[in-house]
Amino acid sequence: MIGDAVLTHTPSIWSIIPFVGLLLCIAVLPLLKRTSHWWEHNCNRLIVALGFGVITLGYYATAYDARKVVSVLEHAVLADYIPFMVLLFSLYVISGSICLKGDLAAHPATNTAFLAVGALIASFVGTTGASMLLIRPLLQTNSERKHVKHTVIFFIFLVSNIGGCLLPIGDPPLFLGYLKGVPFLWTMCLWKEWAVMCGMLLAVYYVWDTLAYRHEESRDIVRDETERIPLTLLGKQNLLWLLGVVLCVALVKPGEPLLGLGFIAFPFLRELLMLAFVGLSLKLTSRQIREDNQFTYHAILEVAALFIGIFISMQAPLEILRASGDGIGKILDAPWKFFWVTGGLSGFLDNAPTYLVFFQIANSMTHEAGPGVFQLLDGNYIRQDLLVAISLGAVFLGAMTYIGNGPNFMVKSIAEQSGVRMPSFLGYMAYSAGVLLPLFVLLTFFF
Repeated sequence: MIGDAVLTHTPSIWSIIPFVGLLLCIAVLPLLKRTSHWWEHNCNRLIVALGFGVITLGYYATAYDARKVVSVLEHAVLADYIPFMVLLFSLYVISGSICLKGDLAAHPATNTAFLAVGALIASFVGTTGASMLLIRPLLQTNSERKHVKHTVIFFIFLVSNIGGCLLPIGDPPLFLGYLKGVPFLWTMCLWKEWAVMCGMLLAVYYVWDTLAYRHEESRDIVRDETERIPLTLLGKQNLLWLLGVVLCVALVKPGEPLLGLGFIAFPFLRELLMLAFVGLSLKLTSRQIREDNQFTYHAILEVAALFIGIFISMQAPLEILRASGDGIGKILDAPWKFFWVTGGLSGFLDNAPTYLVFFQIANSMTHEAGPGVFQLLDGNYIRQDLLVAISLGAVFLGAMTYIGNGPNFMVKSIAEQSGVRMPSFLGYMAYSAGVLLPLFVLLTFFF
């Protein structure tokens, strides 16, 4: 058996190959004609993800011993993956049991209001929940118009990404930060950046949609004005279950007293309570509501299949980064660098693991309390300006591509099913680069 001293050495740089390989598969396989259809099946995604995870565990078994493999699994699966997936699953299922139906006049002001409401609620029901709740009524409202593509693109910008930065349940990267010791309400300090970015995007969208509205054919405008259906919200009781999930995340912490009652929360009590709210939602909501929402478990199973491999294979690069954080810190020596590097990778990989990597770097650069240093709940320290930059980079620039955040592809798919011709992968990037990058540059100078 290898000695304890060996158990603490830094993994080889080659150990990151499974993590990089899995992320490349996620980015490339959906785009290739030969593999795109094969990749659509969640069983195939799971096979690929577990394959890279097993390679990582094989490395640890060879370079260390069985104790290290057990430790990696405890961190990757029990500490991170299960809480992460239970939260996403709870928000996904409960929000899928809320149906907003209707067809309003698709004026620019109406569409802008849809996007503004979505950006506001995304932090409280998650970007996935807000996207699934609002995209179908928005498409129904615009069903009489020809020029709709830009509306869906801005929806992805605002509702599926940027709107979700105010609470840990808003976007997956922030929940990972919460699991690593960031207080639940800390993200509220990002409200200024959130407000400025949302305000600028809504203004740009309103001008864009006003110009597009003028190019609609008169007969389509007449149909839009006459074929109206008032908005109705079905499954309202699920708003209570969503609130229950939020309170579980905020108040139930394993190993700490529950609500000051002296009862110590046991491991996974938080997750069990969230699943109980899911059970209530499924039991007490009419099946017809979920059918009206065209609700399926496919999207959440896709996330579950991929992230089991991501959480296992990322352990090696996280250990390397933890050991070399001081050296990397000499290169990433300013918040704006963290913002752009974290964001750049978030756009082309997945923003959740990218956030975790740079969170770990910033954490390893900060060893003690001091001015501008923030103490995490686990006792570690991190510079607040770096944490702000990493959080904003991961959430905001996840909107740069279809693969930057989970809801992006889901919204694209729903829009195409409704007859909207969405741009290709590179076509979407032309929109995001033209609209978002100048605004992110302004944001960098503002803050």
